Amino acid sequence: MNTREKTPKQPKNEKGRLSALTARHFSAWLSAAFFCLFFCLSFSHAETAFGAGPDRGPKPADLTELSIEELMNIEVEDVSGASKFTQKATDAPSSVSIVTAEDIKRYGYRTLAEILQSVRGFYVGNDRSYSYAGIRGFSRPGDYNTRMLLLIDGHRINDGIYNQAFLGTEFPLDVDLIDRVEIIRGPSHSLYGSNAFLGVINVLTRRAADMDGLELSGEGGSFYTFKERASYGREFSSGFQALLSGTHFSSKGQNLYFKEFDTPATHNGWADSCDSWEGGSLFTTLKHKGFSLQGVFASRDKDIPTASYGTIFNENRSWVRDERAYLDLSYKTSLNETTDLRARAFYDHYLYKGDYIFDYPPRTLNKDYVKGEWWGSELEFVKKFLDTHTAVIGASYTDYFLLKQQNYDDDPYYSYLDDNRSAYNWAAYLQDSFSLLDNRVIISAGLRYDYYSTFEGTTNYRTSLIYRPIEQTALKLNYGKGFRAPNPYELYYDDNNETTKSNPDLQPEKIDSYEVVLEHYWKNYRFSLSGYYFSIRDLITLWKDPADGLLVFKNLDEVESKGAEFEVEGKWSHGVESRISYSFQKSKDKHTGDTLANSPEHLVKSNLYVPIFGRKLAAGLEVQYTSSCKSYKGDRVDDFVIANLTLLSRDLWKNLEISGTLYNLFDEDYGTPASDEHLQSVIPQDGRTFRVKLTYKF
Repeated sequence: MNTREKTPKQPKNEKGRLSALTARHFSAWLSAAFFCLFFCLSFSHAETAFGAGPDRGPKPADLTELSIEELMNIEVEDVSGASKFTQKATDAPSSVSIVTAEDIKRYGYRTLAEILQSVRGFYVGNDRSYSYAGIRGFSRPGDYNTRMLLLIDGHRINDGIYNQAFLGTEFPLDVDLIDRVEIIRGPSHSLYGSNAFLGVINVLTRRAADMDGLELSGEGGSFYTFKERASYGREFSSGFQALLSGTHFSSKGQNLYFKEFDTPATHNGWADSCDSWEGGSLFTTLKHKGFSLQGVFASRDKDIPTASYGTIFNENRSWVRDERAYLDLSYKTSLNETTDLRARAFYDHYLYKGDYIFDYPPRTLNKDYVKGEWWGSELEFVKKFLDTHTAVIGASYTDYFLLKQQNYDDDPYYSYLDDNRSAYNWAAYLQDSFSLLDNRVIISAGLRYDYYSTFEGTTNYRTSLIYRPIEQTALKLNYGKGFRAPNPYELYYDDNNETTKSNPDLQPEKIDSYEVVLEHYWKNYRFSLSGYYFSIRDLITLWKDPADGLLVFKNLDEVESKGAEFEVEGKWSHGVESRISYSFQKSKDKHTGDTLANSPEHLVKSNLYVPIFGRKLAAGLEVQYTSSCKSYKGDRVDDFVIANLTLLSRDLWKNLEISGTLYNLFDEDYGTPASDEHLQSVIPQDGRTFRVKLTYKF
């Protein structure tokens, strides 16, 4: 694995769960087979495409022959999360990317983290326990993804204790159930409140009518990684819709080498059998006559191979469990031709358990325990008036009636933390979008007031001016002022003066964000160019108090970030599609002028999808470049290039879909910055791995 310094590859330990030699030989063979098959079939495709072979059937319509209006209907997708009502992406007051279920299949995405890694301005790392996303050059150590808001069908997924957005295998929804993901950049506090700091990730699930029957899926891959799913969806003649799904997944993981532990006393740096995970989820949606009931229960156990927080290295009894569940009952109706009513009530549950083995005598099991329970409601009106205005008016209330944090040694028992409390917040908001000059100018303005029992009130707003000189071009000027409320972990975590003390006087972080976006559609191409600047003040930072040497969260830092993003997407005849983007991002500490850690300046993302034999066989290739950056310990983290190749067959046999993906195709040695709880500067990421997946519809 590639850490800060290039280290020679170590011989793999023979008692690993999957022999590395076997894995490398198999993946190399599979890679060669993929390439040979791809080359042969691509040549065959080229011959028939240009020679108009008789077996191809009628030639698909060439997108370049369609009118602008037809192309706009194809190219400009609808988005619902930017303004809380459906609108064209060009009319949304944000820079928006959309990843569809089709994209997930074409490029073999296994987690939400991999989906986000594919879009411009995002970069993702994994500390072998959780996945973390950086946005436009900003990612803090121990951030827990708190500065993005994650939604599933409009339901807030960020938990009530850490405000964490789960992105990896800990994400509570199987990605096979995703219809589309809307990535909305910039603060959206005028509609969503806290955590919508750098962006909103709005995950929309598949409809029962689209599934239309029973669907079974199974997959297997490197390191004995397996996933099984059974789903059923149906829309009945009465209009009642039901979708039920269950998923189980597991992996033995791999043996990992960390040079920081390369001594005989710590197993020469090898963590054996310490990387496994197992979990599952249940998901259901029931809909009838405007009512919708959605339920989720998900749980995941994950071993910790990194010896974080000073635990014993190469000890597979250190592990974490996360449970996330909710029930969401919503109702939507039209009061009249111009007014829609939406109401929802919800109950949420979050549970975290962590077992950590320390070597202070006697060898001690330390337990972390967190439990959060909360309920809430929201009422919202969408009103159209004067033929040019669409207003969203709403109010919400959330009661966090259980916020429990515990930390203790098991035997002999000693309590460091036992904190039980409750909190609440309410909000009222208004946003109006109105058009001028025959819809050539769209102005959007929103205002929201949030009241928190922990720090009282805050008012935030967002404005946007969109100018469309012609139908297929949009110029957006966006400004947002937002906040992030301190969470219970930052406010109240106190381990009885061992290492950390609480700070109940913490205040919200604040952000001012400016963005200019130019979007243009020309024939079968889409172009996007954006520039941005944001400034964050009163940033919540873990700081060591010189008076007592204890760690405490304080409103200390100020950060500014600026950058530019460019993306072009094309669609051609025979279903060939491609997308490439480049992001330049520069984030620095305003006090010192230093570049932030985990802030790569350059990101390049590219995707190519080629139907080789129509729906019988297609290939999706993804290549991503991430430039070097600084670790949290000040070391340099090397740049890297990752390529993933997917082969997909949908009609080889009736109702059977088969796909195979090689991840990290060229076996790049690379790592991402570790956070402060690790001895390591860099956490190694996976080398070449594979997955084979089968889905059958009845």
